[in-house]
Amino acid sequence: MSAKPNIDATLAALADPQRRRVVELLGHKPRRAGELADALGLPAPAMSRHLRTLKQSGLVEETHPEYDARVRIYALKDGAMSDLKHWLAETERHWSVQLAAFRAHVEKKRK
Repeated sequence: MSAKPNIDATLAALADPQRRRVVELLGHKPRRAGELADALGLPAPAMSRHLRTLKQSGLVEETHPEYDARVRIYALKDGAMSDLKHWLAETERHWSVQLAAFRAHVEKKRK
């Protein structure tokens, strides 16, 4: 069982604790980059790099409100983690089967 490229990109993006925190914050509501930077205590250039990585991984999308095209609002992309969740469920199922077989083998040896 190998991970798809988009799962690899998702895991790579989530490997950074600051980016995980951004995902947590965006899970509550969409936010401007400045709001995210303030919440994480990051300078604007660092926040911009994190948001770029999250966008490239497909986890986050950017919109512009009608009132000002210069403002960027970031939100979690719908269904962005569905492949990752499916892969994790399959991996957990695989390990459960393997561990159950190992346990049965060990118990059989004890008798």
